[in-house]
Amino acid sequence: MARKTKQRPLQDLPGLFDSFAGSSPAQSEMSINFGSANTNANTATNQSKEPNKSVTTKNELTKLTPITHNQNLRFISFGSGSSGNCAFLGDDKSGILIDAGVDNNKVVKELEKNGISMDFIKGICITHDHGDHIRFAYSIVRRYRHIGIYCTPKALNGIMRRHNISRRFKDYHRPIYKEIPFEIDNFKITAFEVSHDGTDNVGFFIENGNHRFAIATDLGCITPRVDHYMRQAQYIMLESNYDHEMLVTGKYPEYLKARIKADNGHLDNTVAARYISEIYSNKLSHVFLCHLSNDNNTPNIALATMTKPLFEKGYKIGDGTEGVLSIDADIQIMALPRFDSSQLYVLRAK
Repeated sequence: MARKTKQRPLQDLPGLFDSFAGSSPAQSEMSINFGSANTNANTATNQSKEPNKSVTTKNELTKLTPITHNQNLRFISFGSGSSGNCAFLGDDKSGILIDAGVDNNKVVKELEKNGISMDFIKGICITHDHGDHIRFAYSIVRRYRHIGIYCTPKALNGIMRRHNISRRFKDYHRPIYKEIPFEIDNFKITAFEVSHDGTDNVGFFIENGNHRFAIATDLGCITPRVDHYMRQAQYIMLESNYDHEMLVTGKYPEYLKARIKADNGHLDNTVAARYISEIYSNKLSHVFLCHLSNDNNTPNIALATMTKPLFEKGYKIGDGTEGVLSIDADIQIMALPRFDSSQLYVLRAK
């Protein structure tokens, strides 16, 4: 497969969509064991004593029925795209958030709707410092102080440098390092490098029992490290950002088109589709397409592009529902909603 080669990220440039004209801010084997993420939380226990009345209280949330299926994982996306990114992954004991760029009130309500308490959330794993991935991180941890923020020290510096955020954000930081696994309850997580124009960008390879989940959102090309972890996964969350024809004929200025197409920009539908087709094996059961562009892509185009090479090889493709066709499918492929929450997906190891 023809694959783009990696270039050095331009770490000091603004994010692709952080301040685009016309957008509002709301859119625009060593192991580190953190246990339940409570170890260092007492440094922040006296901060911000004013409760937010619009958020369901902790006492109300603890009455909810916890996840009880020991052998399964649960996955929800609360939004995926330059307007905001956040997803939940959990087992019967605990869960984590991947990024925190979606309104925390929405996250709490969606979790509550699915019977999941914020007490279950033990950490927020941050992929990089762009606003659509970290905008609501501090709002979450200052209300639920047992939750830690897991990112590399360089990513933390980028967050503090790029954004108007309280310095107390650092009190919740749990430093992690690329290629060194760390643990949050039952989750063993390895951060790996991806090619994007943020500060110290990472994807995550997440292990839980027999489950293997690889996440790479916001990347311009498939690097050897991305490939290494994707090939081990049963579930993949991979960017499928733009349709090439829509981008080149679209309304974006030329400099922005060039940055999106760059090796440290975003991933073309066709590149993502060819890659998944290349690495597919019987163990890969779910592919979640994420970070679809609102202007240069549609869910139908992204799904059609992704499924075409697999269909041509004779594989049966499902849509992640419990319908007969999906149950009999070789692989489930879903496009995560840009502005809305997805359904709750039950992930059963093959």
